[in-house]
Amino acid sequence: IDPIQPSPWPSWSSQSYEVAPPAPVHCSRLDDSTIKYHYPFDSPIIPSIDHSIMGICLSNERAATQRGRDDRGRRRPPERQWSDDRGPPQSRNARVLASLARVGSRVFRQSVVQHDINASGIANGAKHKALKEHKASTYEHVHQMVNAGIDGCHEANNDPKKRGSSRELSGKVGLTNLGNTCFMNSSLQCLSNTIPLTDYFLGYDFRGEINHDNFLGTKGELVKSYAELTKHLWLGADGVFSPSGFKGKLARFAPHFEGFEQHDAQELLAFLLDGIHEDLNRVRNKPYIEDKDCDGTNDEGDAITAWSHYLQRNASIIVDLFQGQLRNTMTCRNKQSDGSFGCGHVNVKFDPFMYLSLPVSDECNSLDDCLDLFCEVELLEGDDRWYCEKCKRHVDATKKIDLFMLPPILIIHLKRFKFSASGQKSKIDRSICYPMSDWNLSKAKKSEGGIYPLYDLYAVSHHRGNVGFGHYTAHAKNRFDGDWYHFNDSQCNRIDPSKEQLGSGSSAYCLFYNRVERVTHCNGGGACEKKTVIRRQSITRPELWPHMQRAKATEWKSSRSDNYAYSGDELDVGEDEMEENGYNPGLRRITE
Repeated sequence: IDPIQPSPWPSWSSQSYEVAPPAPVHCSRLDDSTIKYHYPFDSPIIPSIDHSIMGICLSNERAATQRGRDDRGRRRPPERQWSDDRGPPQSRNARVLASLARVGSRVFRQSVVQHDINASGIANGAKHKALKEHKASTYEHVHQMVNAGIDGCHEANNDPKKRGSSRELSGKVGLTNLGNTCFMNSSLQCLSNTIPLTDYFLGYDFRGEINHDNFLGTKGELVKSYAELTKHLWLGADGVFSPSGFKGKLARFAPHFEGFEQHDAQELLAFLLDGIHEDLNRVRNKPYIEDKDCDGTNDEGDAITAWSHYLQRNASIIVDLFQGQLRNTMTCRNKQSDGSFGCGHVNVKFDPFMYLSLPVSDECNSLDDCLDLFCEVELLEGDDRWYCEKCKRHVDATKKIDLFMLPPILIIHLKRFKFSASGQKSKIDRSICYPMSDWNLSKAKKSEGGIYPLYDLYAVSHHRGNVGFGHYTAHAKNRFDGDWYHFNDSQCNRIDPSKEQLGSGSSAYCLFYNRVERVTHCNGGGACEKKTVIRRQSITRPELWPHMQRAKATEWKSSRSDNYAYSGDELDVGEDEMEENGYNPGLRRITE
């Protein structure tokens, strides 16, 4: 924390925890750049904090430089600007926003030390607790810190007339239409209300994960601009914000978004999420991996192998949140000499996905109907024939896509726009019913592993009008008051879902669902908070992979330790020790 300025959040909310906040943490200044933290000994879980990224941030990306550090944390001559009326007048800045403390992926947990050593050097058998650094298995500590810290940042806003607004504006800020940019505004409001993603950009050290060497990314320019946008939507004191700066950064990554032509909201979502992933890809050196062809006899093991291959090249917050796995089954239907069809050759591949694009037909009435159509067996013939490795030629074949592993955040894109044989584009205005809560996908998901797939709706991107003239808006559920809001560019209004007919209609275009794993508590009104747990995906921690989250998790052991089986409550225990001792990651039994 900048020792010259007071902390804008409560004394403990600048800390992050996986379970619950401890007793207040006291600070004392040692010199002009160091803060000493005094933790109560019995504090539960305390974060490992990079002090250099905490403090008061300006509302533009020059803040890091003006605090005396560049983007990579290197010191520069400070050019202090103040967030209130202190300091010399020429150094005051009316565009300052308070920032939350940022934490990384490591936390301190209480660990039991097996033996005390007495004065003679003999272990006396006594045990005591000590704080030990561990890798966090989820982002729960970030979520708790952001929830607690938002109030403090509103209080630190530099406009006295707007202080005390607390959570009144958080997530309820409109976006200026820059000229046919309603498609962008609608998508951004839906992503803004994707709470784990917003928590990541508000309270996590995302700069520490920027991949400056990835030629597929923007060297962090896109994610820094998106983080700045997120800060204004959740920590700002103005009811409207202009996304012009963000649009400029996006256009550098995807040039076809330059100018002010109308574009497709789902197309923007795809480019934006892909750009964020490439900027934050934790894999610096990507090995060449050729996925093997599978025959469908060991789907569970083959899917895990495919996921491990994918993680060796891709690991980011986008993978953690949005990416699941599809099973693609191709079956030969070549006519044989005896008149039968098919040589018996089957090819199965497991492909990652970031969103599901579901077809809409005149027979579809519900979202489940669209999903059934997506998973129907498709006959490939004529120009679409498939090359069979056994027949050694292109043959008629069947193709079937199934949901195999589902992500914590599920984005559904309804394919309402189609092209005729002549190339003319039209829109399908079929009314589709979609569940607002408890969407059960257990029958559609084919894997035996994974969290039970129960999903709640939290945002919708709408398109009204036709191909030539239309308008995008959004609905989203606020994280704090639980109410639904309608976002129409710069306007944001609370709505009654029943009166707005949310849950059905012909305008729903992109649907955003979060997987419900547990209910943490109920407030006085009887409403319960449902949570989505985000597990950090990496090649070194297979016990956190979605395939391993199953009822009998103890049956599936990591090959790092012959004597340790992971269960849901033990994911952090011993993990760092195994990684630091060089155990080879991998899985047994399920992949044998």
